[in-house]
Order: sequence, then C-alpha cells, then structure tokens
Amino acid sequence: MPVPEISLLFILLSIYTLVFIDQIIYFWLFFGKLAFYKPKKQGKKPLPVSVVICARDEYSNLERLLPQLLEQDYPDFEVVVVNDASNDDTIELLNDFKRKYPNLSIVNITQSLNFFQGKKFPLSLGIKSAKNELLLLTEAHCEPGSDQWLKLMTSAFTPNTDIVLGYGPLRPARGFLNTLRRFDTMQIAIQYLSFALMGKTFMGTGRNLAYRKSLFYKSKGFISQYKLQIGGDDDLFINRVATKTNTRIEILPESFMYSESWQPFSYWFRKKQQHQYISQYYKRGTRFLRGKFALSQFLFYALFATLLIMNYNIIIVLSLFALRLFSQLFITKMCMNLLSERKLLLISPLLELFLILLQIFVRVSNIFIKQNKWK
Repeated sequence: MPVPEISLLFILLSIYTLVFIDQIIYFWLFFGKLAFYKPKKQGKKPLPVSVVICARDEYSNLERLLPQLLEQDYPDFEVVVVNDASNDDTIELLNDFKRKYPNLSIVNITQSLNFFQGKKFPLSLGIKSAKNELLLLTEAHCEPGSDQWLKLMTSAFTPNTDIVLGYGPLRPARGFLNTLRRFDTMQIAIQYLSFALMGKTFMGTGRNLAYRKSLFYKSKGFISQYKLQIGGDDDLFINRVATKTNTRIEILPESFMYSESWQPFSYWFRKKQQHQYISQYYKRGTRFLRGKFALSQFLFYALFATLLIMNYNIIIVLSLFALRLFSQLFITKMCMNLLSERKLLLISPLLELFLILLQIFVRVSNIFIKQNKWK
C-alpha cells in the first residue's frame, strides 16, 4: 500500500500547532506566575540600608532625585553617590547637599580610569564605602514612586533572601516611541519577575535592585565581568549569584522607580544592542528558555501569515490565533494591573509584532558591531 503524501502546508500547520502550544505554556505557566501573584505589604522592623548611585555629569538629575531619596520615610539609611569623573558641577552640588543631609556620603573619582571603562568599577567603590549590609541600587535619572520606596524594598528581605528585584517603569508621554518603550520595559519585567517567582531568576534592573553586601563580596563582585565593558553590573551579576531560593520580588506601586524616556530612537536601539549582546553570557538554562520563547513567538506569527495567505485550514489557523490572542491579552492585562501600567493593552499585539521585528534587526546588527562602551 502506498504511503500517503504529506504536503508542505500540513507540515507547516503541524509546526504552527506546536509553537501555539509552546506559547500557551509560556503565558499560563510561566508569565501566569506574575499575573496571579498577590503582593503584600510587609510589617517588618526596618533594617539599616545603603542606597548606592553612580553618576557622571548628572547635575540636573541629582538635583531632582537626591531630595526624594534623602527624605524617604525610613529611620536608618544612607545615600552613597559616586561622582564618576564628572565634567559638570556635580561635586559642588553634592557638597551642598552634604551640608544639609548628614546621611549623604560622597565618593569622588577625580579622573577617568582608562583601564576600567563602564559602571562596574565606580559602583564597586560605592558598594565598598557603604556602611550597611543591605544595598539598594538605582540610577541618577530615576525617581521613586513614593517616600515608602526604601521601606518596601527592604521589607522584602528575609533571613534567606539575598536579592530583591523591583520594577523600574517609564513615565507615560506622547508619541509612539514612548508607548513602544513602555511596553518593552513592561514585557522585560514580566519575564524576569515571572522567572524569579519560579526560582529561575536571570536578571534585575539597576534602576531598582537590592542585594546584600556580603553576597557581593562572597561572589567577588564584578571581577569576572570586567572584561565586558558595556554593562552587566545588574543583569549579569544577578544571573550569576541568584539561586532558586535567595531571590524575592517587590512590586507594590509605591516601590517603583520611575524614569523618563526622552532619548531618541537611536539611543534606545543601541541599548537594545547592548542588552542582546550581554544576554549571551547568561546561564545556559536561562538562554534556552528565553530563546525558545522568542523563537516560538516569531514562528507563530510567521506561520500564521503564511497559512493565512495560502488559505490552508483557515478555521484551525484562526482558532489557534484567537486562543493565543486571548491568552496574551488576559495575562498581559493581569500583569498590567499589578505593574500599574495603562493604555497598552489594546495595541499590545501590534507592539509585540513591532518588537519581534526590531529584535531581529538588533540581532543582525550585533553580528557586525562590537559593543564596548558604557554610555
């Protein structure tokens, strides 16, 4: 008896079904961890904490940020600012603040060190000078969501907790680029917060991140990452030191650390290039899970368009697309509620497709461009 011929379109439909299943698993089993998470305020005794910030030519940002940090509703804390060879009047501003706020500590780097490019060396100096065990990191261009930021981020620590991951959203503004960047920031957060809840922590964001000073020294700080000059002080460090049990998240809105998105598209594109380049140094399991999601995401849309154009089993094709769309919208909406994001849901499929295409350009461009700078 002759073997029935299997058509190419049938093979494509089979692959389409498999990647649909893969996407559904990610939405409900992975990202559902965050979507159905119930954050709670902790009523723990406040522990001493040091806030560490690195700044280079950040006069106006520090002028806005420091009063909000130094006047946090918290009994025992210091703010350590590392002035990384600024060419503006940053050191004069810091000295002025020091006279008003005794809990401000200044680390002044007077000249740029050619053999150490990037943020890791000044950040290491700031951590070394911090007097407390708990460290809370942010950046000069950020702004806390409330005067409870310190209290909420530090209250997430337990005796077994070494790392607390926070959220750093972008403030809404006019324009498609702002909407796209806000959605991208949220999507990245959904991934790293969900994975952390599963015991598979792979990164944090330097805009809102806490860990123990003893963990930093035990893991020898950034020594293994100095050869990588474009970053890694937050995501690669967390990827290396996080375990299944030593990480928690804090996502109450008062704990957020906001930033503006005024930079042009070219700046954001370079940041995407850098982050994609750095991600190749993540642990193998992390790379596999994130890479598999990105691949199945791309294949789902590509095969959907192909099968639709070829008019093959349209009912099945559209049904699977509708189920995937419902899953995406439902999980995204639940996560948006937790992360206090607004006006992104209805256009999220379009934004997702745009980011898929953008990421392809980023990966292709990184083949030809060597990333080696911090700013």
